[in-house]
Amino acid sequence: MSDSVLAKVTSDRDALFAEGEEADRIGRLPDTTVARMKEAGSIRMLQPEEHGGMECGPREFAETVMATAAISPAAGWVHGIVGVHPWQLAMAEKSVQEDVWGSDPDTWMASPYMPNGKAVRVEGGYRMSGRWSFSSGTDHCEWAFLGAMPWESEDEMSLPPRMLHVVVPRSDYEIIEDSWDVIGLQGTGSKDLVVEDAFIPDERVMEYDHLIDGSQVARAGLEQPVYRMPWSCMFPLGITSATIGICEGFLDTAREYLTERIGAQGTAVRDDPYVLYQMGQAEAEIYQARQSLIANAEELWEIVARGDEPTFGRRAEGRRTQVQAAWTAVRAVDNVYARCGGTALRMDKPMQRFWRDAHAGLHHAIHVPSTVFHAAALSGLGIEAEGPLRAMI
Repeated sequence: MSDSVLAKVTSDRDALFAEGEEADRIGRLPDTTVARMKEAGSIRMLQPEEHGGMECGPREFAETVMATAAISPAAGWVHGIVGVHPWQLAMAEKSVQEDVWGSDPDTWMASPYMPNGKAVRVEGGYRMSGRWSFSSGTDHCEWAFLGAMPWESEDEMSLPPRMLHVVVPRSDYEIIEDSWDVIGLQGTGSKDLVVEDAFIPDERVMEYDHLIDGSQVARAGLEQPVYRMPWSCMFPLGITSATIGICEGFLDTAREYLTERIGAQGTAVRDDPYVLYQMGQAEAEIYQARQSLIANAEELWEIVARGDEPTFGRRAEGRRTQVQAAWTAVRAVDNVYARCGGTALRMDKPMQRFWRDAHAGLHHAIHVPSTVFHAAALSGLGIEAEGPLRAMI
């Protein structure tokens, strides 16, 4: 089934590539790209079968995100982020799933999860206000997952502090149109959202800690391995897959450019062993990044498929692998782009777009290596990571 998604979404590579250029110009995915993705079922890959989804495994999802991003970075990025939201919504109350998918299983959900909302406890739920940045693909979404901090009252934060993920309909938030003015991933339309005093019923609230420790899926009674995968694998998986796919797309544009290029010394690149060596090394490194990301997801899949729970240490190893894969791929791109000469800087050459978008991918919070590497190293020494070192693991 996932092969069908990949075949459909990439069936007209030239058109999808051109739509990627258009996305950069208009600052969001073109409607034609969204229609293409909905027809292919891109965002339904991790969605429950009872709501028209495919319940694909992580490898199929990652490979489809990569292939899409290699042609249209913006489409691959939106696929990687928006495509994980159905996986999480599968753990929500059945009534919430029906609210979102009941009339249209192709309904898309935006995010972000940063806890920028102030959710004040009231009878039956919360009153929430806040502003969130980086809501990728939001123009084409009808619902959103938003992060918030709970408060007992307007003046009293709930203690100890904790994070909530809340589900809100489009009618409860405003998209700030001029809020996405960036140098990379321009076509993702990752605009700001604003909520003013919206009521969030209890059934539309998830505890972040319950997602991280796996207890949310247990509460939902889901037995399928895909839903028992760690949140710290599945949420970053789409983002890292998109970043690696963009790097693969860069290689495609670089090969096309370098095939006919004559260097400053009058030597054709095909006769320049130094450039060819760097190209070969970059290809090997990006392939290595792809394979390590997929292997990590498959190893975690095997753990949950046999009924076990990945330990914190194993989850930390997985996050370390994800982060390293992204950085390895983008550094490989840099080593090639620096050897493509001044003409490669021209805006009419597609390499610069893939290069900018790959670097923008590294700016996502899940690709920050510091605390992830620290936590993984501590776990390897048998020492329990505490506090911020456990974030997103």
